[in-house]
Amino acid sequence: MTVVDINIHHLPEDLFTNEKILNGFLDSAPRGFGEIAYVTETDEGKKHLVLEKPKGYQNLNYIDGDYSAEAKLRAMDDAGVDYGVMRVPVWQEWLNLETCKAVNDNAYDIVKRSNGRLFSTAAVPPWGGKENVFELERCVNELGAVGVQVACHYGQLYLDDEAFEPYLKTIEKLDIPVIVHHTPLPVEWKSVIDYTNLRREFGRIVDQATAVGRELFSGMFDRMPGLRFIHTMMGGNWFANTELLTPHAPSKKESLQRLDSTGGEKIKSYLENNIFFDMTHPHSWGKTQVEAALEINGADHFMFGSSFPVFRSWMSQGVDFISNEVDLTEHDRELVFSGNAKRIFNLPI
Repeated sequence: MTVVDINIHHLPEDLFTNEKILNGFLDSAPRGFGEIAYVTETDEGKKHLVLEKPKGYQNLNYIDGDYSAEAKLRAMDDAGVDYGVMRVPVWQEWLNLETCKAVNDNAYDIVKRSNGRLFSTAAVPPWGGKENVFELERCVNELGAVGVQVACHYGQLYLDDEAFEPYLKTIEKLDIPVIVHHTPLPVEWKSVIDYTNLRREFGRIVDQATAVGRELFSGMFDRMPGLRFIHTMMGGNWFANTELLTPHAPSKKESLQRLDSTGGEKIKSYLENNIFFDMTHPHSWGKTQVEAALEINGADHFMFGSSFPVFRSWMSQGVDFISNEVDLTEHDRELVFSGNAKRIFNLPI
């Protein structure tokens, strides 16, 4: 069975040796808002890019050598993954246009060297200025990008904010899917920072779930019905929220209307037509949870993803989990492994 991993991380291969590119990453992190980026070394002597917020709390770690074309293809061979879709992990929240162009150019080079096994997604600042739009169009029309990547939020603004609408309308016209990656921390982050797993896992779930909810309740898909968002981290456990947050009208008149009971059918239509999910390292979530997600939101809405190389073993563990542990029909297993990705990204596979 063909396997597509839609969550393979991409950073410029010369990130740690090209001073201009490295400074583009380091300088983009907004120090004035508590984001601290620096380079250090691991115990093995490898260069290590770290992002902290607040000081002393690590949220991102990147190791030199993990992001080469060879490392990706070697891991794919070991795990039984046939094709991969690359995206920049998290940094797209801050990168300026010049650095994005270098990131996109290197992704294109990796795609060319992969013999058809890797595909790129465009990293572009999401503001509607003409230079940003030109770069998006260049990525799609000249570099062959199969989608575009955005962050869950930019600063304090989630994607339902009107500031992003000109850019999103351009994406809609290009008819390409949008990978919505989590940010290092949600907008409201202070209650999750103290404990590592709460900060680095649950914080990203909160970020994704908040983003999905705001998109569904904002009405943005009425204005842009052609948008297709693919949220990482299984949409922040959105399967567990689907019924709770789909408005249900009360059966009898209540003394006080505490919840908005209108719009349930529209929310369902957005979930059907506009929102899809990346099964980010699915084995980590558990058999019961993954099977529930597939039943609730539909196997035609989920795509396999590993987050390689956060943990190198996640790719092979995830493939084995979907292949041998999750109870699925072969048709649904094919959708999760490759069918949905092929359809939504229009992959030539």
